[in-house]
Amino acid sequence: MKIFRRTAALMLGAAMVFSTGCSEKTTMTSQRKQVEIEFSWWGNDARNRYTLKAVELFEELHPEIRVKCSYSEWSGYETRNKIWMASDTEADVMQINYGWLTDYSADGTGYYDLNSLSKYIKLSNFSDEQLSYGTRNGVLNALPIAMNSETVYINKTIYDRYGVDVPKTWDDLFRAADAMRSANIYPLSASSKSMWLYLISYAEQTQGRKILDNNGYLNFNEGDIAVMMDFYKKLVDRKVMPLVEHYERIKLDQEEYAGSVAWVSDAESYFGDAISNEREIVVADQTTVSGNNPGEGWYVKPATMYAISKNTERPAEAGMLLDFLLNSREMAELQGIEKGIPLSASAREVLSEQGMLQGIQFEASEKMEEHTLSELSPVLENGKLIDDFFAAATDYIYNKADLDSAASSFVEKARKEYF
Repeated sequence: MKIFRRTAALMLGAAMVFSTGCSEKTTMTSQRKQVEIEFSWWGNDARNRYTLKAVELFEELHPEIRVKCSYSEWSGYETRNKIWMASDTEADVMQINYGWLTDYSADGTGYYDLNSLSKYIKLSNFSDEQLSYGTRNGVLNALPIAMNSETVYINKTIYDRYGVDVPKTWDDLFRAADAMRSANIYPLSASSKSMWLYLISYAEQTQGRKILDNNGYLNFNEGDIAVMMDFYKKLVDRKVMPLVEHYERIKLDQEEYAGSVAWVSDAESYFGDAISNEREIVVADQTTVSGNNPGEGWYVKPATMYAISKNTERPAEAGMLLDFLLNSREMAELQGIEKGIPLSASAREVLSEQGMLQGIQFEASEKMEEHTLSELSPVLENGKLIDDFFAAATDYIYNKADLDSAASSFVEKARKEYF
């Protein structure tokens, strides 16, 4: 086992974009023996800078602990994570995706039980519901940093220009399309994953059942999928939304799209420039059939999470670092809302004091929290599943298949390969 771990570690050395100690300190600042733990995450340069600064502050508070940092951009990170998890070489503390709990710890044994570290981690900062997202088979495997949900963002400046209200219902969208069609403006837009989840919300509202059953298996039949495909075609034909393969993010800035369905975490990156150019961007209600029961058919998930390796030899020190990352004043001030609106009550209190709980992302987060949303199963984010749906739907749209056969072929493949 030791030989295997060493080999895997050598393989990873070439794969990591950056792996180093977060501090250059080499002398002991106390009589206690200094120990080392490793911390891994992904992110852009801005995230890396504030995280490195936070770790430096943590080391100053705990001179007996040295933190080795491993970080890179998202590209390739998931592949390396698979190697780490397979070879038991993962970092002591790590940022993880929500879906990895299902991939690596369906029975609760894939990550360390954080309940056993309650002496070091202030779990009372999280509600029972929030803790449940990181719990598998009764074991608390991870803590959510923030929550995420698909959200409807509207450029109200454009809507006002054409005399239409911010949409609440599906019919409102079609009325907006009628008003904007002559100017070649789509009232709304979405990438493939966002469109997929948007169509699911419509089908769940109109068909009266969830897409998955309580065991995570496909609950929609061919007729339900046909409803999704036919509604997608209607949205495209009536110029409400473009085909997903034609979606271009830049067209929001160019005002060819008057809105978008996007994640809460995307709010600043999608609409920050528009707001700075004095366009009024608003967070709309979740679209429904009648305008009632907002949230019906809509889903929520942890944006990202922190977990501790089941193989850590330093659980106490790992727990102290994880608590610092989630609950400390220092990390809250440095991170702000870059990873989303933090769930930790302590972190939120700090951000509230500092006047940092504001802006379009905070407004989107507040909208997400107004209503009860369903927990998003990781299988619904499977890229191949989504691609298969739109491939079948495109065959229908371009008359390469009739609606029933397109829906049936998708359901047959989905049940065989994904459920």
